[in-house]
Amino acid sequence: MAAPSIDALGQFRLAAPMGHAGLLAFTNANEVMAGGALLTLALMVLGARPRAVVPGRLQAAAELAYSFIMDMCVDTIGAEGRKFFPFVFTLFFFVLMGNLLGLFPYFFTYTSHIAVTAALAVAVIVLVTLVGLITHGLHFFSYFWPSGAPKLLAPLIIPVEIISYLSRPVSLSIRLFANMVAGHVMFEVFASFMVMLVAGLGTLGYFAAIGPLAINILLMGFELLVAFLQAYVFAILTCIYLHDAVHLH
Repeated sequence: MAAPSIDALGQFRLAAPMGHAGLLAFTNANEVMAGGALLTLALMVLGARPRAVVPGRLQAAAELAYSFIMDMCVDTIGAEGRKFFPFVFTLFFFVLMGNLLGLFPYFFTYTSHIAVTAALAVAVIVLVTLVGLITHGLHFFSYFWPSGAPKLLAPLIIPVEIISYLSRPVSLSIRLFANMVAGHVMFEVFASFMVMLVAGLGTLGYFAAIGPLAINILLMGFELLVAFLQAYVFAILTCIYLHDAVHLH
């Protein structure tokens, strides 16, 4: 029996329903985005409905999600962070659902596409810039000039600060995209090893495939951790950038 070929990047291809291909097609990525939004909405609506003094599991999960993001906003940005809670909450769960749902068979990891992560990062930097301009006016541009810096170094310091500021969406988008792609490629590779060993060695291959299977199980636990960690990192960095815009350093 011929060993199957490995197409580790096939899982990242967009697919539209038959007859609906095109620039504005509703793809598998859009389906998972809609599913993630509905799951988040269901968690918050159904979790908040009981309003019990002693919360059940669903209510406790909803309250934990709310308080976790609210505390992140207030602790990082300050009292003004309450205004940005809806944005940070939406951002956190959009990333988290993309990371988690992509771990299930037949689902799509939309956070593994640089177009998605870049769009999120650009939205963050545009919001941060608008907040800085609305809050401080033209004084916002003093952000690119550290107080007490020698004026002779202005031609060097200002471009460096501007480049550093504009690199934020690049680092935000690439960090999330790269982590998701790397993890899922490793899943695909070790799963293919199992199939190839069984196909090439027959009965003996089942025993040989235990190693790749064990690695994939460990990878699943690691990817669950990464899914939450990357959503947290994206949200906390957004809060830090908003803090800088509100308080100017």
